[in-house]
Amino acid sequence: MPSSASRSRAAVRRSPRPAQRTTVAPPRERPLAVPFAAFFGLLLAAEAVWFAWLLRTPGVGWDWFVAVPLALAVLALVGAALVLAGRGRGWAVLALAALLSAVGLLLVALFFAVLGGDLAVGATLLLLVGPGTSLVLALRRPVREWTRGHRPQEGERSGASAR
Repeated sequence: MPSSASRSRAAVRRSPRPAQRTTVAPPRERPLAVPFAAFFGLLLAAEAVWFAWLLRTPGVGWDWFVAVPLALAVLALVGAALVLAGRGRGWAVLALAALLSAVGLLLVALFFAVLGGDLAVGATLLLLVGPGTSLVLALRRPVREWTRGHRPQEGERSGASAR
């Protein structure tokens, strides 16, 4: 049996500050507006693809200007996926796609109005449902906070105990 003299009798020095406590935060619940924002992002992408299909020339095929609505469709798909996954700044990508699509559709409606096509103006303005709703939902606070990630709010301490 080892003697007690072999063990050091010096006191263990401890820090005057308490050790940081690690707490596991409960998983955040997805806000109800997030799946709706993602759905309307998909609707926005479908409208952009349909608009690109309308712009194609039947005899020639796909022209260079058809790439703009297709790029907006890809941007809307990426934004919808980022919002649904809760990735950072997904709301901004979806809002940008919606804003650019809405401006483009308003310009097309103005063009048709100058030409005197009442039915075409109405159909173009009806297409604003996708971009308008996507923009409104992407800019809502629950969607922005969902894609921002959880950071401690002012006055909230992360893991440290209050004295």
